[in-house]
Amino acid sequence: MKTPSRPVGERPSGQRLKDAIVRSVASSTAIETGQPIDGLERKLRTGSSKYGHLKLAR
Repeated sequence: MKTPSRPVGERPSGQRLKDAIVRSVASSTAIETGQPIDGLERKLRTGSSKYGHLKLAR
């Protein structure tokens, strides 16, 4: 069994967290739409979308 790279309950921070969110959204969307994960992930990272100018609330 593989040991976790970080303590249980500790959140990833910074770029690792953003990468995890992008991957999660891309894979979820891929399951629903049948599109390839890599293409969706690339589109999310480049911001090339109809609503790319909008930012998430903090």
